[in-house]
Amino acid sequence: MTRPQVVIVGGGVAGTQAARVLARRVRGGAEIALVNPAGVTVHPELLPQVVTGVLGPDEVGVPLLLPGVRVVAGTVTHIDAEAQRVLYDGGVLSYDRLIVAAGSVSEVAPVSTISAHSVGFHTVGHALRMREHITRQLALAARATDPFDRAARCTFVVLGAGYAGTAAVTAGQSLARSIAHRDTRLDEREMRWILAEPAERLLPDMRHRLSRTTARMLRARGVEVRTQTSLSQVTSGGLRLTDGEFVATRTIVWSFGVRPDPLVTNLGLAAEQGRIRVDDHLAVPGRPEIHACGDVAAVPDPARPGRLAPMSGQHALHQGRLAGGNVAASLGYGSSRPYEHRAHDSVAGLIRTWEQPLRAA
Repeated sequence: MTRPQVVIVGGGVAGTQAARVLARRVRGGAEIALVNPAGVTVHPELLPQVVTGVLGPDEVGVPLLLPGVRVVAGTVTHIDAEAQRVLYDGGVLSYDRLIVAAGSVSEVAPVSTISAHSVGFHTVGHALRMREHITRQLALAARATDPFDRAARCTFVVLGAGYAGTAAVTAGQSLARSIAHRDTRLDEREMRWILAEPAERLLPDMRHRLSRTTARMLRARGVEVRTQTSLSQVTSGGLRLTDGEFVATRTIVWSFGVRPDPLVTNLGLAAEQGRIRVDDHLAVPGRPEIHACGDVAAVPDPARPGRLAPMSGQHALHQGRLAGGNVAASLGYGSSRPYEHRAHDSVAGLIRTWEQPLRAA
């Protein structure tokens, strides 16, 4: 008897979790193929530790070695939902079940051309460049004779106060403090960190209590947390915020600027906010053979009726596990469950994790 074919598109957090759970549930009862451009998966929650130097860039990627799963190296170019086929640059895969977990892509690169001082915070390369950029700015500040130039190089602005922005400002400040402690020409009291968020509060996709706690912790560290504030103008000497202040700086960190992988726009499936519309079991309405999870899925948020679950690593983790379990259930292994997720109270606690002792230079 031919085993059912399951194809998973994407080897990020959601895709790998889906593959693990599915393989464990079916125990050889299905052929599982995971298509990903690289043979590793990157853990985005470890990017702050690349900034601080606790981890090297080669230490945040985990090889895609998944028992019971065939990893196919390739980039998916098209999904033919009618013919139930996945086309990638190395061939074609037919499926009986499909899990779309292609993740998101960064739009920081084109934005960053506005300013040579711009740094993204979405990939390992971004985190490594942020570390190098901050180190260089402080080295130049230590040698500066012009007080205005020195102050600008000691001023850092992070745009976007979601999970990534909170991580970026915390890790960056920890790195800067460590550098100042080693260089007697620098004084950490000179350093200014600004975290600007257009919404009414930071971590707008998480619970209010968590937002308040994190804001309080950041302010206690000396971070200027500015809500209902965004970017108005970028110049060669800094940026102007919508509250009217011009901030002279040589470092602008963009923690936003991601969107669902454009692959999902050509599937012929219903979409919402650029993401594949799914029900609370992560199945595509009218296409029960297709599930979607992570950043490409428009998942109803059970904690906020009428809204979608945010594009975050925590949600991708839980959705991936659920998608794997629910696809297994559709094949006769276990039962299907709706998506439930509680915002983890660890974001404020992770601030301490991001501040782990820095690796000796």
